[in-house]
This record gives sequence, structure tokens and C-alpha cells, in this order.
Amino acid sequence: MMNQHRAPEVLVVGEALVDIVRSGEGDVEHVGGSPANVALGLGRQGVAVALLTRIGDDARGRSIREHVAAAGVDVLAASTTADPTSTAVATIGADGSADYEFDIRWDIDPSATPATARIVHTGSIAAFLEPGAGRVRELIARAGDAIVTFDPNIRPALLGERDDAVRTFESIVPLCTIVKMSDEDAAWLYPGAAVTEVLDRLLCLGAEAGSITRGGDGAILASARGAVEVPGVAVAAVDTIGAGDTFMASLIHSALRDGIPSTPEQLATAGGRAARAAAITVSRAGADLPWSRELDGPFEAS
Repeated sequence: MMNQHRAPEVLVVGEALVDIVRSGEGDVEHVGGSPANVALGLGRQGVAVALLTRIGDDARGRSIREHVAAAGVDVLAASTTADPTSTAVATIGADGSADYEFDIRWDIDPSATPATARIVHTGSIAAFLEPGAGRVRELIARAGDAIVTFDPNIRPALLGERDDAVRTFESIVPLCTIVKMSDEDAAWLYPGAAVTEVLDRLLCLGAEAGSITRGGDGAILASARGAVEVPGVAVAAVDTIGAGDTFMASLIHSALRDGIPSTPEQLATAGGRAARAAAITVSRAGADLPWSRELDGPFEAS
């Protein structure tokens, strides 16, 4: 176990849940939730990280706590509630397609946060699902000098009308320093807009740096000082679960170590690290984010 008894450098605020994959062979459960994955990835990179989430005092809640604690993540005490731990059930059909059913409750106590964090990260369901979403915005609005990072990680089934989601998204971006999203997120929020147009929109709204990932095609990162394309890392993909969260965790780690990427050279360095980290995750099953020893050592690309 790592990072215990250290003041947190990064505070992650967002959902942690249990993914239940249901098929003819029975149910298989995995710890999930984009913010929880980001916290896990940071912990595995040696960062002192605290997670403010909402989990039940039940077996699933304990499995989440144990899973992230193994990487040194401190799940704040205020995260535990009397309600059951949230779940996302994926029922796999005979043709391999999946139907999803969510049972998610989301709320937080925004006052129950450490004052030491240099970076505050949020995103995904936590930024859109009320009543907790409003409290998340309250928390990041008073983040002071902390760098704020945001990944919308859009879940259309939970968001309702797209126009409402866009308004929410655009109310959050001005509070943020670095915004990362996928090309699928960008296409859902801004249909028909080019990736570069969406990046320009992020910067105009107030973000200092933006990144849009494009799966195996890499990513584009931009700031007011320029934009760069970062190629993907060729790898034999097992699945893409957790790839975007890995990319986000790596960007946060770079910002913690080197500051906010601004010049094209800084953007390329941060993006290249993140692409390499994401390639490690997609090379194995599940959201199995890389440890620092894997990122520091050689990587065998296919």
C-alpha cells in the first residue's frame, strides 16, 4: 500500500460504483466510476490522493474502498452513507450487445474536503446528476489557487436533454484549468463541430488547456499558445475500459509535476505520456491502470 498518512496533493470528487456484467454465465462485479478510476491511476503513480465520493456502508462500498486503498487512495470518511452503493448493470445479449440499467444516487458534503490539495479533479456523472452536481460546482468554484481538472465523460442515458447538458457543461468549464474529453463526448455535446472547433470553444470559455482524445488515433491538445497532435501508441488492444481515465490521470500527474502545460512542447510532452499510459491500460482487461514502475520502464508496443 502506498501514499498513506500523507497530506493529499490531489482531491478527486466524483462517483464510485460497482459495474455488474450480467450474462448467461452469471454476474461478474467490478469497481467502476470514472473519477474513482482517475483516483486509482494517480495513486498507482505515487501521488497522494483523496477521493470524495458516495458509497454505502455495505459489501460493495467496502470493495470499492479496498480496491482504491490498495493504491494508497484515501477515501474520505464523508463519502460513506446509509444508502446502498450505486451500481451500473450491463446485461449482455446473445449477440454480444449490452443493455444498461443504472441505480445511482449522487450527493456530497462539499465542506468535507482537505485544504492541502494542489489539484482538484471532477467529472462524469458527478458533474451532471443532481443534487450532487450543484455541490460539485460549489466546491470547485471555491478551489482558490488549486488547479481544477475536468473530464465530462458523457453518459447520455443519465443526462436527459442535450441542451441542458451543454448548459451544465459550459457552466463548469469556466471554473476549470484543464479540460479533457473524448471525441465521442465532443460529438455528443457539439454535433457536427470539428475537434479543433470544440477545443477553441473550451479555451474561449476559460480553460487554460484542453485535450480531446481520439482512441487509437491519439489526441489533440491545445492552449492559447498553440495546439499539437499526439499520435496513439500501437498496441494489441484487449479492451478500452479505463483508457480515458488513464489519460486524465496522467495529465493530472504531469500538471502536478511540471505545471499547467502551455507551450506546444509542454502539451506534446504531457500528451505523449498520457497516450503511453492509456496504451498500457488497453493492453489488458478491465480498468487496470498502470503503476509508476510500468510507466518508467520499457513498454513493448505491438
